Parts: sequence; structure tokens; C-alpha cells
Amino acid sequence: MTTSNDGKSQPRVMQRAALYLRVSTARQAEHDVSIPDQKRQGEAYCAARGLELVETFIEPGASATNDRRPEFQRMIEAGTSRPAAFDVVVVHSFSRFFRDHFELEFYVRKLAKNGVKLVSITQEMGDDPMHVMMRQIMALFDEYQSKENAKHVMRALKENARQGFWNGALPPIGYRVVAAEQRGSKTKKKLEIDPLHADTVRLIYRLALEGDGTTGQMGVKNIVSYLNKRRMFTRDGGRWGIGQVHRILTRRTYMGEHEFNKRTKTKQLKPVSEVVTVPVPPIIDRETFDAVQNLLKARNPKVMPARVVSGPTMLTGLIYCAKCGGAMTIRTGKGGRYRYYACSTKARQGPTACEGMTVPMEKLDDLVADHLEKQLLRPERLETILAAVLDRREEHAERRREHIAELNKRSAESELRLKRLYDAIEGGIADLDDPALKDRIDGLKAIRDQAKADADRAQAMLQNSGQKAVTLQMLRKFAATARQRIRLEGGGYRRDHLRALAQRVEVAEGEVRITGSKSRLLQTLVSGSGANSVPTQGLTWRMGWDSNPR
Repeated sequence: MTTSNDGKSQPRVMQRAALYLRVSTARQAEHDVSIPDQKRQGEAYCAARGLELVETFIEPGASATNDRRPEFQRMIEAGTSRPAAFDVVVVHSFSRFFRDHFELEFYVRKLAKNGVKLVSITQEMGDDPMHVMMRQIMALFDEYQSKENAKHVMRALKENARQGFWNGALPPIGYRVVAAEQRGSKTKKKLEIDPLHADTVRLIYRLALEGDGTTGQMGVKNIVSYLNKRRMFTRDGGRWGIGQVHRILTRRTYMGEHEFNKRTKTKQLKPVSEVVTVPVPPIIDRETFDAVQNLLKARNPKVMPARVVSGPTMLTGLIYCAKCGGAMTIRTGKGGRYRYYACSTKARQGPTACEGMTVPMEKLDDLVADHLEKQLLRPERLETILAAVLDRREEHAERRREHIAELNKRSAESELRLKRLYDAIEGGIADLDDPALKDRIDGLKAIRDQAKADADRAQAMLQNSGQKAVTLQMLRKFAATARQRIRLEGGGYRRDHLRALAQRVEVAEGEVRITGSKSRLLQTLVSGSGANSVPTQGLTWRMGWDSNPR
């Protein structure tokens, strides 16, 4: 009770309080470690001080280093609305509210403008300048401790990754997490290949490099369309998107090198020294991965414009200076009558950066084309070069047969388990209305159907690759056709055919080094064409009169 100026007693108005409870990790929330204790202490605090508890905001598993917290934002909205839904926000400690001193002061003042006060159960403070300063110092210590904890946690995670263990994120599609070993109460986990989805990853790489047997190499959009048209769903049963397929084609995990700690929370790339490479079972080989990266790079207009691929200059985009590794570009002389390949590093930075190389364009084009015709495009030479690749393809085919057998086994096991469940339902042992039983049946059906679909697709791929066995007659025909098509009537060369045979030309003093991919050569041979898909860019002309307004 309170006494007014006229001496009459009046009922005391109770202040309304809101509790804000938070733990940092989902694991703490799941194990019910801290929130019940915070709630018990908060309710006792409100009762002891005559505060009316009107609402409780619970934030399970959220960091206090930022304000991206749904319950926190809901509380701030309620506290800054007019009239405010409560008069006091009660927290166990200021670190439960924020671990960033600037953000803490920002929201404290934002609430204070609406007459709402922040109080801590374990760190009681007044409103005078001395206590405000103490709160700010505590907030600085909380922020420092948070950053130190994050540093120590990251160090432990990096060491765990160096030892080859998985740190708990959702694994890439094609992999699953399995227990590797027990260390005390902790179970160390690793990645293993998931046979249900690994074949989809292999199919995506195959489509990128070889196509589906009826078309040539396929871009990301075409692969997405191919998968969705044939109802090949993602791991979650959804449709494929461009981003998902592109991530699969560029993720080093699939060749056995998973990169941990590669990006910050804001998705910025970290320094290479901070990245830890975790060895995992490879789904595709390194040569296939590198071939896909080169293909994506060649098709990327930001890296290599389409005019470089489709323009008239034969070696543009392929030729490099052996001294500095820089690209060589076209230079002209005598009013354009003479054309040269010249080192771009020297042209941009002068002779101190690179002494540079300058070679007449026509002379070098003839030299490269003649070498490919006489040294590479001979049946016996092609057979020698491709022998190792063909052996690897046979190994891949054998692994694919084993994979098909495993998928068929999993499908049969799921079918058998379903039959047992149906028998139990018919015998009255199990209740069909049981939600858990329905979920189990749906799960077994999904596994059976996915395994069967993956096995059928893998079998079709195996048969398709078997029909494309490379024979000596095929090598002879390819060599003859490529020698004929590499040259144009009236002089000049077909650059699209050249790019199927060589991917890099380095010019040094007295020698020219030509390198190419065996897998790329085999894919060109199997597809029956020496030409790649040449990207184009620029204007698309509208032919109709009505479509060209003036």
C-alpha cells in the first residue's frame, strides 16, 4: 500500500516483468541444461521483488553475438510498442541478453526510451553513471569471453577435422555420417558413401562431360532439366535447382577432399591457411573433377568470354607464356598486316615483370596444328594414350556393377521388411492406425523405391557405356576425320576441333609445350564428334519486321 498527499492509502501498482531465457547451442536446449534453471531463478526473483510475470520468451540454441533471434526480436517489439507490454525485462545475466557491448547498449537504450528497464538476476545494477559504466565493462568482458570461447571451439573443430572426423553439419548429398570410434563419452564420426545417392552424383558429372548419349556435353541448366524430367529427386524428395547442381560439380568433397572452415558466417572465403582438408571416400576421380572444372571455367563468360571460344583466332584462351604463366594475346603490326601472339604480362607491366615472348600467329598456328596431325592423330598413338583411361573405365564399370548389386540388395531388404509389417498388420499384431507404424512403412517404401530407381539408372548407364567400347576401327576413323576437319578450306583451322585435342599451349624459347586431357580426348572420341559445344554471347537478332520497332 502507498499513502497519497491527503493521507489516504492507495493500492500499490505492481510492475510487469518479462523473462528472457537463452542458451547458446541446440545441444544445451535438447538436454535441458540451462533454461529450466534460468526460469526457476527468474520466477523466484520476480516473486521476491513483487514483479508480476506477464510473459516468458525462450530462445533455445541461439548465439547472443547478434540480434538474429526470433524470440529476442518479438520481445523487443513488445517492449518498444506503445503502450509497452511490460515494464521490466529480467535476464539471468547480461550475457544472456547480448555478448556484444555495442549491441547491448543499443537495445538497453531502445527499451529505456519506452520506459522499459533491463535487470540481471546475478548482476544487479543501479541507474547512476557508476553502475552504467560497470554494466558496460561487464559487457566488454562478456564479448571478449565469447570471442575467446569461439576461438578455442574452432581450434578443437579444426583438430578434429585434421584427424579425419566429421564436425556435425549436414553431409553433402551422396554421403552419410557413420560412427567411427568411441573416445570416452564422445562418439567420433566420419563420412561414408551413401549408395542411394552417390550414383546421382556420378550421373551429374557424366552428363557434364559426356552427355546422355544423344547429346554432347551438358551445361548446368540442361543437367537440371534432365534430372527433373526423369523424376530424379534430391535427397529431400524435391526438385533439382541450378545452385544445387553447380555446387555438386564444384565441390572438392566428391574427389575425396572435403574443405572444412572454408567460409565465415557471412559466406566470405577464409585464407587458405585457415582451411582444413578432411580426407573422405571419393565418389569421382580427380581427373574427372579437374576436367569438369576446366569445362565450367571455359563456359563462364566472366572468366572466358564466348568471343574467345568462338572468335577467329585459333589459340586465344589456350596459349600462355612459359616464363611467367600469363596469357598471350594478339598484337598487330604494319597497320594490321602482321599478327603476333605476345605476353600480356609484359604488355601490362613492362619488361621488368616478364621478358615476354612474341611469336608470329600464323607460324605458331601451323606448328601446333601440324604437331597434332602428325603426332597425336595416329591410331597407334591414340591407343597408347587412351590405354590407361580405358583401364580405369573398366574399373569404374566393375565398381558400378557392385554398386548396382548393393542397391538391389537394399531394395529387396526393404521389400521384405514391408512384407513382414503387412503380415503383422493382417495378423492383428500391429495397429495400422499407429502413427509410428505409418511413418515406418512410408520410410521403407521411400528407401525401396529410391534404391530401385537408382539401380535401374545405374544399369542403364552401364549398358550405355558398354555399347561405346573403343575399337581400333573407331580410332582410325576418328583420327582420319579429325585430321580432315581440323583444317578449313582456303586455309585456317577449326578451333572447336582443336580444343577437343589440346587445352593448353605454352610457348618458351625454342619449344612449344602442348597439353591436353586424356578423359576429354576419350569423351570426344566416344561422342563421335570432334567439336565441343561452343558458347555464344551477344545480340539475338529479331528477324520479323514487327519485332524490330523503329
